[in-house]
Amino acid sequence: MTYFLGIDTGGTFTDAVLLDADRNIVASAKSLTTRFDLALGIAASLDKLPANLLSQVGLVSLSTTLTTNSVVEGKGSPVCVLLAGYDPPQVKASGLVELLGSEAIVALAGGHDAGGLPIQPLDEAAARAAILHHAPRVSAFAISASFGVRNPEHELQLRSWVEALCDLPVTCGHELASSLGAPRRAMTVALNARMISHVKALIDSVKRTLRAREIDAPLMMVKGDGTLINVASALQRPVGTVLSGPAASVLGACALSGLENAVVADMGGTTTDIAVVRNGRPELSFDGAMIGQWRPMVEAVKVYAIGLGGDSEVRFQGGDGLAIGPRRVVPLSLLAYEHPHVLAVLERQQTESPHGSQIRFAQRLQADEATVARLPDDELRAWELLAKGPVDLECANMDDRALSKALARLERKGLVIYSGFTPSDAAHVLGMSNHWNTEAAIFGARIWARQMRHLYGLGTWVLGDALAPSRQVVDKVIDTICQKLIEAGLNDAGQMNEGNANKMAALLTQMALHHRTAGTGPAAVFSLQFASGVPLVAVGAPAASYYPRVAHGLGVQLVMPPHADVANAVGAVLGQVSQRVHITVSQPVKGVFRVFTQAGPRDFDRLEPAIALAQDLAGQEATTRALQAGAASVIVEFSQEDNNVNNDIDGNMFFEARVTATASGAPVIKRYGGHA
Repeated sequence: MTYFLGIDTGGTFTDAVLLDADRNIVASAKSLTTRFDLALGIAASLDKLPANLLSQVGLVSLSTTLTTNSVVEGKGSPVCVLLAGYDPPQVKASGLVELLGSEAIVALAGGHDAGGLPIQPLDEAAARAAILHHAPRVSAFAISASFGVRNPEHELQLRSWVEALCDLPVTCGHELASSLGAPRRAMTVALNARMISHVKALIDSVKRTLRAREIDAPLMMVKGDGTLINVASALQRPVGTVLSGPAASVLGACALSGLENAVVADMGGTTTDIAVVRNGRPELSFDGAMIGQWRPMVEAVKVYAIGLGGDSEVRFQGGDGLAIGPRRVVPLSLLAYEHPHVLAVLERQQTESPHGSQIRFAQRLQADEATVARLPDDELRAWELLAKGPVDLECANMDDRALSKALARLERKGLVIYSGFTPSDAAHVLGMSNHWNTEAAIFGARIWARQMRHLYGLGTWVLGDALAPSRQVVDKVIDTICQKLIEAGLNDAGQMNEGNANKMAALLTQMALHHRTAGTGPAAVFSLQFASGVPLVAVGAPAASYYPRVAHGLGVQLVMPPHADVANAVGAVLGQVSQRVHITVSQPVKGVFRVFTQAGPRDFDRLEPAIALAQDLAGQEATTRALQAGAASVIVEFSQEDNNVNNDIDGNMFFEARVTATASGAPVIKRYGGHA
């Protein structure tokens, strides 16, 4: 019998499931994700599965939330972005300065106009100088040119210079997105470049682990739209794996629950992801899904991905009081579970005067070679010290301020993670969880409550009480989840974008939750019910701690299917390979029909041959990509979106058409006795 192995690597846990040929779960396992060496956590999960069945695995598929988390948290490897033909307002609108810093952005003369014609020659001397300057300092290059989707000539030329001058990955904007909108395309290609080293580390870890267990099967990865690609394709376009974990969790939630219409909420260690499913399939966002504060041009499952998870930092936020996330920290209960000696420090801190560095320990998170190679001496010293274990920031602040400052810079660079008080800790205090060190959570709750009261004037908790502040944290998590569910519902209804939905949802949440306090005041004139008749399917490791109260508060049916805690890994092996290619045909002047091809614009005097060429080129490219991505065979489907205007003078006037070819097929599966 052929088995299917699904692996999901999240910010906190790495899950593995083994499914039979009928996609029934045979075995599942969960282990802590080991970010510094991902192979350790993957191996720990695989070793809990039946070894005799692993030898009969015909397909391995991987999903991950690490790429989603890196976007939400604003972390990633150092990159250089080469922009041809961008003006200062476009650079500002892209958000690249906030994402990367101004030193990582190089604006060059060049670019094309909307018709695909060059605006000015590409500045070769400046480009070569920038490449040579940045190559020793970055992990990858990202390239975007003005109207590069209409003519990629300058992007391709810049890529050839990067490849000639250094041996680093390079990605062009036209390879990732076909839509106009230069600022967002630049941001998308920059995010892609930042993820390459992280995705490569994950794939290398999986390959090593599979080889050690003699599992010889095709290795696929879930894209953000729920389809599959092989790992070679994933390395070329890692930004496509943003929302890989959420997409896999939606597929897994539908399969495990048996429901075709539902609101799916996946709560992990770092993020909560919400999607609406109809007729068994989640809606796709062809304009890009909102991930934290970014919206890359990636076709993906339409989800709300927010920085709220079991490991999100509980903190003070001016004006709003208590806030949770988006920064992920190591829960104190987990820190003491892995490093028991910190328990004595936490016990002592309970009786000390409160200050900001209490409950703060720094430890290594991940090793990014390009970033480590650029560390100055003081940060390198701190990095080497962390190899011995967590560093107490309270002691560092008192005894070695240089070390404390170096650790802070390492944390901002994404190499180091701090500990802190989290919803996971509050759940341990309240007896909702018990898998880590409950005593550390209790100590942490007391210390954190004193910090909030004495440093920020927040809370009225009794000194030494761990229960009351923990209840308030759990209540805040539940209210936040409810608000985000309502935001997602408003956006799904098509009435509001994310910004407006956010403003309205806070009020509507209170109205929807009104019946929690029913009977304590006059009857409401107006009431609101969320998702009437549509069940809420909750998956993810922390979901059982929070979603029963969420469902009760909103008055909706809750479904938590068996194996809900490993839904991502289940969904990882359920997709097909699918590649979409878009080609635009426009009429820049009357009687001229222009096809924007990879080789540049081509003009026709009639629309029909222009559309025919677009279909032919798109079909060929989609087929090639799907087969390269691991499909055994493909079927190609075409669609077309026309932009026409009717008026009394010209009649039906054609402006533009977007031709789409979608090539889909099942992945190659190893059958024992041959391939099929």
